[in-house]
Amino acid sequence: ADGVVVTGSTVIDFVRATTPRGTVRAFDSFSGRPLWQFDPLLGHPDSGSANVWAPISVDEKHGLVFLPTSSASPDYYGVGRPGDNPYANSVVALALHSGEYRWHFQHVRHDLWDYDTPAQPILFDWRKEGENIPALAQLTKQGFVFVLDRLTGEPLWEITEQPVPPSSIAGERAAPTQPKPIAPPQLLNPFLMPADAWGLTPWDRADCAEQLAALENLGLFTPNSENLTLMFPGSLGGPNWGGGALLGDTGILLVNVNNVAFTGQLIPTPTANAAASRKHDHPAAGHRMQVTMEGTPYNIEIGSLQSFLGIPCNPPPWGKLVAVDLFKGSIAWETALGSVHEMGPIAAPFHIEWGTPNLGGGIATAGGLFFIGATMDRQFRAFDVSN
Repeated sequence: ADGVVVTGSTVIDFVRATTPRGTVRAFDSFSGRPLWQFDPLLGHPDSGSANVWAPISVDEKHGLVFLPTSSASPDYYGVGRPGDNPYANSVVALALHSGEYRWHFQHVRHDLWDYDTPAQPILFDWRKEGENIPALAQLTKQGFVFVLDRLTGEPLWEITEQPVPPSSIAGERAAPTQPKPIAPPQLLNPFLMPADAWGLTPWDRADCAEQLAALENLGLFTPNSENLTLMFPGSLGGPNWGGGALLGDTGILLVNVNNVAFTGQLIPTPTANAAASRKHDHPAAGHRMQVTMEGTPYNIEIGSLQSFLGIPCNPPPWGKLVAVDLFKGSIAWETALGSVHEMGPIAAPFHIEWGTPNLGGGIATAGGLFFIGATMDRQFRAFDVSN
């Protein structure tokens, strides 16, 4: 942008306590000369990551670059990185040419859930009482849409402080509150109790209710513990790296959302960690994966929450498309995204539109259409953006 190359990085942030730094660097695009660098974890030598892997956004007119930072390492255990870790899980605004700090907004304090910033900050003009305000919308895995003044970082919809549960792990100091916008509404409902269990039959529904009753579950931001804990949403979101598509200057943001519950459990570190146990933290359906966190007392085991039939325990849709009105702070409409007709033991000859987990973004056009793939059914869809 404007003669400057700004680069983030990919860092595997969960296999050990101290990972490479998530330093963002800028270079002169003509000479290659380094211009500046920004370390989101400056002052935290025993951690790492907080890197920028999601797309970076730039406001050339105002000379600003916006960095969506990820979580500090390791994702699920924060004893070695006390405090809020303020530039992790944040949008950080820097001067494009100098790297000078301008402002930041942190959407998760002291992340213990792998809720890294998954998508690009979306720049638009926010209209209120006839005034146009340079704005930024940031989607998060928690299903929040934070709308900020992109010149100052001030919220354009009020942000409240939500009390959240403490950690039961020795030495862990979870943040006592987390930010939550009053508008737009959260894009999924993380409240999942035994009475909400879903199933095709009374038997699998009862199985799910029994599993839910046994979980540590105090709502969104319940820290993982040595007991099996609900992770809803899990590290896939909510929204993820597909981000959202803004429909011109209408203020309508179209977002594909995951809506599947997971569970996690901190496991005391085995005496010897086999290399084979180092696996990605997005387990396949029906499987549990144990992820190393070398340098800590724990590994973490993660799996999807499903019945003995292999069906998610939370009600469908398990993937959906949501149209958010950023000007009104409301949901214009939402619909299931994806069909599960091929995902049972026998493929059905017709669509079953209960939604599937999805990864990848869509495109909104001036002709009033939204196109997206992303779903597990290998299909490509077009939606009317008005309804």
